[in-house]
Amino acid sequence: MKSDISSPQRERVVAVDVETTGLSPLRGDRVIEVAAVAIVNGVIEEHFCCLINVNAPIPTVVQKIHGITPELLAGEKPPEAVWPEFLNFIGSNILIAHNAPFDISFIRNELQLLGLSLLNGSQCTLAFSRKKFPQLKSHKLDNVARHVLGGMPKGIKLHRASGDALLTAMIWQAIENTQL
Repeated sequence: MKSDISSPQRERVVAVDVETTGLSPLRGDRVIEVAAVAIVNGVIEEHFCCLINVNAPIPTVVQKIHGITPELLAGEKPPEAVWPEFLNFIGSNILIAHNAPFDISFIRNELQLLGLSLLNGSQCTLAFSRKKFPQLKSHKLDNVARHVLGGMPKGIKLHRASGDALLTAMIWQAIENTQL
């Protein structure tokens, strides 16, 4: 996905992550936080992040993972305000996610509930890691980051969409810049 440096066209991909009320959009679980990080010509340039008030219960066990509570969502934008902004941010760019089938299925479900669709292609850093680094005992986002980046960047909050999307973008940058 490298572009010629002399080319006036800018290559833009977007790393995405969602935090949800559960594990399956088919069982009614919803996205309560979405984040996206744009990588333009190999450089992280733009960020998008929104909490989403879906007025749905969040099981306590799930709250303990990402720390998002109903109280935190009170007063946040509803889905119909967030998802059009998200679509505008991502444009027609390729989406990058760690465990892309999970994130993309939730995004597609949320958009479908609003009569919208997602036509973007996607690539998965989890699948890449499993293929390129079979020796890793775990392919969780933080473990892949430690392997690819040589350590965990300071200040990244795992299990929140903004931190996970940024970490995914950093992994993608390293993969693209070093041709791992």
